[in-house]
Amino acid sequence: TRLVLDAEVEAGNRSHAKYGLPGLERLLDGLRAEERPTLVRGDKGYGTERVMAALEQRGQDYLFKLVMRKKVKELVGRLAGEDGWQAAGPVWQVAEAELQLAGWTQNRRVVVLRRRVTDKPGPKGQAVKRNQLELPFWEVLTEGGESYEYSVLVTSLEVEAPALGQLYRDRADVENSLDELKNQWGWGGFMTRDLKRTQVMVRLNALIYNWWSVFVRLLDPERRREAKTSRPLMMDGVGRVSRHSRQVTLLLTIAHSAAAGLRARFVALARFLRDLQNAPQLTGVERWCRILARALLKYFRGRVPATPLEPLRA
Repeated sequence: TRLVLDAEVEAGNRSHAKYGLPGLERLLDGLRAEERPTLVRGDKGYGTERVMAALEQRGQDYLFKLVMRKKVKELVGRLAGEDGWQAAGPVWQVAEAELQLAGWTQNRRVVVLRRRVTDKPGPKGQAVKRNQLELPFWEVLTEGGESYEYSVLVTSLEVEAPALGQLYRDRADVENSLDELKNQWGWGGFMTRDLKRTQVMVRLNALIYNWWSVFVRLLDPERRREAKTSRPLMMDGVGRVSRHSRQVTLLLTIAHSAAAGLRARFVALARFLRDLQNAPQLTGVERWCRILARALLKYFRGRVPATPLEPLRA
Protein backbone atom coordinates (compact mmCIF):
# COMPACT_ATOMS: atom_id res chain seq x y z
CA THR A 1 0.00 0.00 0.00
CA ARG A 2 3.01 2.30 0.55
CA LEU A 3 1.27 4.28 3.28
CA VAL A 4 3.20 5.88 6.15
CA LEU A 5 1.89 4.77 9.56
CA ASP A 6 4.16 7.09 11.53
CA ALA A 7 7.47 8.91 11.35
CA GLU A 8 9.94 9.85 14.04
CA VAL A 9 12.71 12.42 13.73
CA GLU A 10 16.02 12.01 15.53
CA ALA A 11 19.08 14.20 15.71
CA GLY A 12 21.74 13.72 13.06
CA ASN A 13 24.04 11.91 15.50
CA ARG A 14 21.31 9.40 16.43
CA SER A 15 20.98 7.49 13.16
CA HIS A 16 21.79 4.02 14.52
CA ALA A 17 19.03 1.43 14.66
CA LYS A 18 19.11 1.37 18.48
CA TYR A 19 17.59 4.87 18.53
CA GLY A 20 14.64 3.68 16.46
CA LEU A 21 14.07 0.58 18.59
CA PRO A 22 12.00 2.30 21.35
CA GLY A 23 9.53 3.56 18.74
CA LEU A 24 9.31 0.11 17.16
CA GLU A 25 8.65 -1.43 20.57
CA ARG A 26 5.87 1.08 21.31
CA LEU A 27 4.31 0.36 17.93
CA LEU A 28 4.29 -3.42 18.46
CA ASP A 29 3.11 -3.17 22.07
CA GLY A 30 0.21 -0.94 21.01
CA LEU A 31 -1.16 -3.51 18.56
CA ARG A 32 -3.26 -6.55 19.29
CA ALA A 33 -1.80 -9.89 18.26
CA GLU A 34 -3.94 -10.07 15.10
CA GLU A 35 -2.87 -6.54 14.10
CA ARG A 36 0.87 -7.08 14.35
CA PRO A 37 2.99 -7.33 11.21
CA THR A 38 3.95 -10.72 9.87
CA LEU A 39 7.59 -9.73 9.63
CA VAL A 40 10.05 -7.00 10.63
CA ARG A 41 12.77 -6.52 8.00
CA GLY A 42 15.86 -4.37 8.28
CA ASP A 43 19.38 -3.81 7.00
CA LYS A 44 22.60 -4.69 8.82
CA GLY A 45 22.08 -1.93 11.38
CA TYR A 46 19.19 -3.96 12.87
CA GLY A 47 20.99 -7.31 13.01
CA THR A 48 22.07 -6.79 16.62
CA GLU A 49 21.40 -8.65 19.85
CA ARG A 50 19.50 -5.72 21.32
CA VAL A 51 17.01 -5.52 18.45
CA MET A 52 16.60 -9.27 17.92
CA ALA A 53 16.15 -10.00 21.64
CA ALA A 54 13.45 -7.31 21.89
CA LEU A 55 11.53 -8.87 18.99
CA GLU A 56 11.98 -12.43 20.30
CA GLN A 57 10.52 -11.40 23.66
CA ARG A 58 7.38 -10.28 21.79
CA GLY A 59 7.19 -13.35 19.55
CA GLN A 60 7.78 -11.13 16.50
CA ASP A 61 9.48 -12.68 13.47
CA TYR A 62 12.32 -10.77 11.83
CA LEU A 63 14.71 -10.89 8.89
CA PHE A 64 17.91 -8.81 9.04
CA LYS A 65 21.20 -8.57 7.23
CA LEU A 66 24.45 -9.21 9.11
CA VAL A 67 27.65 -7.20 9.03
CA MET A 68 30.54 -9.22 7.62
CA ARG A 69 32.50 -9.51 10.86
CA LYS A 70 35.19 -12.11 11.58
CA LYS A 71 32.93 -14.98 12.66
CA VAL A 72 30.49 -14.32 9.84
CA LYS A 73 33.35 -14.47 7.33
CA GLU A 74 34.59 -17.68 8.92
CA LEU A 75 31.14 -19.21 8.45
CA VAL A 76 31.06 -18.11 4.80
CA GLY A 77 34.53 -19.53 4.22
CA ARG A 78 33.51 -22.86 5.74
CA LEU A 79 30.32 -23.14 3.71
CA ALA A 80 31.99 -21.99 0.49
CA GLY A 81 33.78 -25.28 -0.01
CA GLU A 82 30.89 -27.53 1.06
CA ASP A 83 28.10 -29.13 -0.90
CA GLY A 84 24.46 -28.57 -0.11
CA TRP A 85 23.93 -25.21 -1.80
CA GLN A 86 20.38 -24.82 -3.11
CA ALA A 87 19.17 -22.80 -6.06
CA ALA A 88 17.39 -19.59 -5.02
CA GLY A 89 16.53 -18.09 -8.39
CA PRO A 90 18.34 -17.93 -11.72
CA VAL A 91 21.66 -16.64 -10.32
CA TRP A 92 21.50 -17.10 -6.56
CA GLN A 93 22.43 -20.05 -4.35
CA VAL A 94 21.65 -20.41 -0.68
CA ALA A 95 22.90 -22.40 2.32
CA GLU A 96 21.90 -22.18 5.96
CA ALA A 97 23.49 -22.78 9.32
CA GLU A 98 23.30 -21.75 12.96
CA LEU A 99 25.55 -19.07 14.39
CA GLN A 100 26.19 -17.41 17.74
CA LEU A 101 28.29 -14.28 17.60
CA ALA A 102 30.05 -12.65 20.54
CA GLY A 103 27.40 -10.78 22.49
CA TRP A 104 24.55 -12.97 21.26
CA THR A 105 22.66 -14.83 23.97
CA GLN A 106 21.74 -17.79 21.76
CA ASN A 107 22.28 -19.55 18.46
CA ARG A 108 20.27 -18.10 15.60
CA ARG A 109 19.40 -19.27 12.12
CA VAL A 110 21.49 -17.63 9.42
CA VAL A 111 21.11 -17.91 5.65
CA VAL A 112 24.07 -17.36 3.33
CA LEU A 113 23.37 -16.14 -0.21
CA ARG A 114 25.89 -16.17 -3.02
CA ARG A 115 26.12 -15.56 -6.74
CA ARG A 116 28.99 -16.03 -9.14
CA VAL A 117 30.97 -12.92 -10.07
CA THR A 118 31.15 -12.64 -13.84
CA ASP A 119 33.37 -9.55 -13.98
CA LYS A 120 37.06 -9.54 -13.24
CA PRO A 121 37.37 -10.42 -9.54
CA GLY A 122 39.12 -8.15 -7.10
CA PRO A 123 41.48 -9.12 -4.27
CA LYS A 124 40.36 -11.89 -1.98
CA GLY A 125 37.97 -10.71 0.70
CA GLN A 126 37.19 -7.39 -0.95
CA ALA A 127 34.10 -6.11 -2.69
CA VAL A 128 34.09 -6.11 -6.48
CA LYS A 129 33.60 -2.81 -8.30
CA ARG A 130 31.15 -3.10 -11.15
CA ASN A 131 30.24 -0.02 -13.21
CA GLN A 132 32.01 2.09 -10.56
CA LEU A 133 29.45 0.99 -7.94
CA GLU A 134 30.75 -1.02 -5.01
CA LEU A 135 28.55 -4.02 -4.37
CA PRO A 136 27.43 -4.54 -0.76
CA PHE A 137 28.77 -8.08 -0.74
CA TRP A 138 31.89 -9.81 0.45
CA GLU A 139 33.83 -11.78 -2.15
CA VAL A 140 35.93 -14.91 -1.66
CA LEU A 141 37.66 -17.24 -4.08
CA THR A 142 36.81 -20.93 -3.81
CA GLU A 143 39.35 -23.68 -4.30
CA GLY A 144 38.07 -24.22 -7.81
CA GLY A 145 39.03 -20.68 -8.77
CA GLU A 146 35.44 -19.43 -9.07
CA SER A 147 34.63 -16.09 -7.52
CA TYR A 148 31.40 -15.48 -5.58
CA GLU A 149 29.91 -12.58 -3.71
CA TYR A 150 28.15 -13.35 -0.45
CA SER A 151 25.46 -11.83 1.74
CA VAL A 152 24.35 -13.23 5.12
CA LEU A 153 20.90 -12.92 6.69
CA VAL A 154 19.68 -13.77 10.19
CA THR A 155 16.06 -14.71 10.79
CA SER A 156 13.56 -16.27 13.18
CA LEU A 157 11.29 -17.37 10.33
CA GLU A 158 10.61 -21.04 9.69
CA VAL A 159 10.58 -20.53 5.94
CA GLU A 160 12.50 -22.52 3.36
CA ALA A 161 15.91 -20.98 2.81
CA PRO A 162 15.55 -20.35 -0.98
CA ALA A 163 12.57 -18.05 -0.34
CA LEU A 164 14.36 -15.84 2.17
CA GLY A 165 16.66 -14.16 -0.33
CA GLN A 166 13.78 -12.78 -2.38
CA LEU A 167 11.89 -11.91 0.80
CA TYR A 168 14.78 -9.71 1.87
CA ARG A 169 15.28 -8.18 -1.58
CA ASP A 170 11.60 -7.19 -1.61
CA ARG A 171 12.50 -4.78 1.21
CA ALA A 172 13.92 -2.51 -1.49
CA ASP A 173 10.34 -1.50 -2.34
CA VAL A 174 10.23 0.32 1.00
CA GLU A 175 13.27 2.30 -0.08
CA ASN A 176 11.29 3.42 -3.14
CA SER A 177 8.71 5.01 -0.84
CA LEU A 178 11.41 6.80 1.15
CA ASP A 179 12.97 8.03 -2.09
CA GLU A 180 9.59 9.40 -3.20
CA LEU A 181 8.99 11.14 0.13
CA LYS A 182 12.44 12.74 0.08
CA ASN A 183 12.61 13.82 -3.54
CA GLN A 184 8.96 14.44 -4.45
CA TRP A 185 7.30 15.39 -1.17
CA GLY A 186 9.92 17.51 0.58
CA TRP A 187 11.38 15.23 3.25
CA GLY A 188 14.86 15.58 1.76
CA GLY A 189 16.52 18.84 2.74
CA PHE A 190 13.84 20.02 5.17
CA MET A 191 15.30 20.80 8.58
CA THR A 192 15.10 23.19 11.51
CA ARG A 193 16.96 23.45 14.78
CA ASP A 194 13.69 22.83 16.62
CA LEU A 195 13.34 19.03 16.68
CA LYS A 196 9.68 19.12 17.76
CA ARG A 197 8.74 21.48 14.93
CA THR A 198 10.54 19.25 12.45
CA GLN A 199 8.67 16.22 13.82
CA VAL A 200 5.32 17.95 13.31
CA MET A 201 6.14 18.98 9.75
CA VAL A 202 7.42 15.53 8.81
CA ARG A 203 4.21 13.91 10.03
CA LEU A 204 2.04 16.50 8.25
CA ASN A 205 3.99 15.85 5.08
CA ALA A 206 3.48 12.10 5.46
CA LEU A 207 -0.25 12.62 6.09
CA ILE A 208 -0.66 14.62 2.87
CA TYR A 209 1.36 11.97 1.04
CA ASN A 210 -1.07 9.33 2.35
CA TRP A 211 -4.12 11.35 1.31
CA TRP A 212 -2.78 11.81 -2.19
CA SER A 213 -1.86 8.12 -2.45
CA VAL A 214 -5.40 7.07 -1.45
CA PHE A 215 -6.95 9.60 -3.85
CA VAL A 216 -4.86 8.33 -6.77
CA ARG A 217 -5.76 4.75 -5.83
CA LEU A 218 -9.44 5.71 -5.97
CA LEU A 219 -8.94 6.68 -9.60
CA ASP A 220 -6.72 3.75 -10.51
CA PRO A 221 -6.93 0.94 -7.91
CA GLU A 222 -4.99 -1.55 -10.05
CA ARG A 223 -1.66 0.24 -9.86
CA ARG A 224 0.31 2.58 -7.65
CA ARG A 225 1.42 5.87 -9.20
CA GLU A 226 4.16 8.06 -7.78
CA ALA A 227 3.66 11.79 -7.40
CA LYS A 228 6.17 12.45 -10.17
CA THR A 229 3.68 11.15 -12.73
CA SER A 230 0.32 11.40 -10.94
CA ARG A 231 0.48 15.10 -10.02
CA PRO A 232 1.06 16.35 -13.60
CA LEU A 233 -1.62 13.95 -14.84
CA MET A 234 -4.31 14.89 -12.31
CA MET A 235 -3.49 18.47 -11.34
CA ASP A 236 -2.32 20.05 -14.59
CA GLY A 237 -5.63 21.62 -15.54
CA VAL A 238 -8.18 24.35 -14.91
CA GLY A 239 -11.23 24.03 -12.67
CA ARG A 240 -14.38 26.15 -12.75
CA VAL A 241 -17.29 26.06 -10.30
CA SER A 242 -20.80 26.91 -11.49
CA ARG A 243 -23.95 27.16 -9.37
CA HIS A 244 -27.45 26.75 -10.75
CA SER A 245 -30.74 25.70 -9.13
CA ARG A 246 -29.01 24.99 -5.82
CA GLN A 247 -26.60 22.61 -7.54
CA VAL A 248 -22.85 23.07 -7.63
CA THR A 249 -21.00 21.79 -10.67
CA LEU A 250 -17.22 21.51 -10.95
CA LEU A 251 -15.90 21.64 -14.52
CA LEU A 252 -12.37 20.33 -15.03
CA THR A 253 -10.30 20.92 -18.12
CA ILE A 254 -7.15 18.77 -18.00
CA ALA A 255 -4.35 19.73 -20.36
CA HIS A 256 -2.42 16.46 -20.02
CA SER A 257 -2.13 14.31 -23.14
CA ALA A 258 -3.56 11.31 -21.28
CA ALA A 259 -6.63 13.21 -20.06
CA ALA A 260 -9.02 11.39 -22.40
CA GLY A 261 -8.52 8.09 -20.61
CA LEU A 262 -8.85 9.79 -17.22
CA ARG A 263 -12.23 11.40 -17.79
CA ALA A 264 -14.30 8.28 -17.20
CA ARG A 265 -12.38 7.57 -13.97
CA PHE A 266 -13.10 11.05 -12.60
CA VAL A 267 -16.80 10.71 -13.46
CA ALA A 268 -16.99 7.32 -11.72
CA LEU A 269 -15.17 8.66 -8.67
CA ALA A 270 -17.47 11.69 -8.45
CA ARG A 271 -20.50 9.38 -8.57
CA PHE A 272 -19.01 7.17 -5.84
CA LEU A 273 -18.32 10.13 -3.51
CA ARG A 274 -21.77 11.61 -4.18
CA ASP A 275 -23.42 8.31 -3.22
CA LEU A 276 -21.44 8.26 0.03
CA GLN A 277 -22.50 11.82 0.81
CA ASN A 278 -26.15 10.97 0.14
CA ALA A 279 -26.14 8.02 2.55
CA PRO A 280 -26.91 9.55 5.98
CA GLN A 281 -27.22 6.10 7.56
CA LEU A 282 -23.43 5.65 7.25
CA THR A 283 -21.14 6.87 10.00
CA GLY A 284 -17.85 8.59 9.27
CA VAL A 285 -15.94 5.37 9.97
CA GLU A 286 -18.22 3.37 7.67
CA ARG A 287 -17.68 5.90 4.87
CA TRP A 288 -13.93 5.71 5.37
CA CYS A 289 -14.07 1.90 5.21
CA ARG A 290 -15.85 2.08 1.86
CA ILE A 291 -13.28 4.53 0.57
CA LEU A 292 -10.49 2.17 1.65
CA ALA A 293 -12.23 -0.81 0.08
CA ARG A 294 -12.35 1.00 -3.26
CA ALA A 295 -8.85 2.49 -3.09
CA LEU A 296 -7.28 -0.81 -2.00
CA LEU A 297 -9.47 -2.99 -4.23
CA LYS A 298 -6.39 -4.99 -5.21
CA TYR A 299 -6.05 -6.22 -1.63
CA PHE A 300 -9.61 -6.25 -0.28
CA ARG A 301 -10.96 -7.79 -3.53
CA GLY A 302 -14.34 -6.08 -3.16
CA ARG A 303 -14.77 -6.79 0.55
CA VAL A 304 -15.62 -3.81 2.76
CA PRO A 305 -13.77 -3.98 6.11
CA ALA A 306 -15.79 -3.64 9.29
CA THR A 307 -13.18 -1.26 10.76
CA PRO A 308 -10.19 0.52 9.24
CA LEU A 309 -7.84 -1.73 11.26
CA GLU A 310 -9.22 -4.98 9.86
CA PRO A 311 -6.38 -7.02 8.25
CA LEU A 312 -6.11 -6.86 4.48
CA ARG A 313 -5.69 -10.59 4.01
CA ALA A 314 -8.87 -12.62 3.71
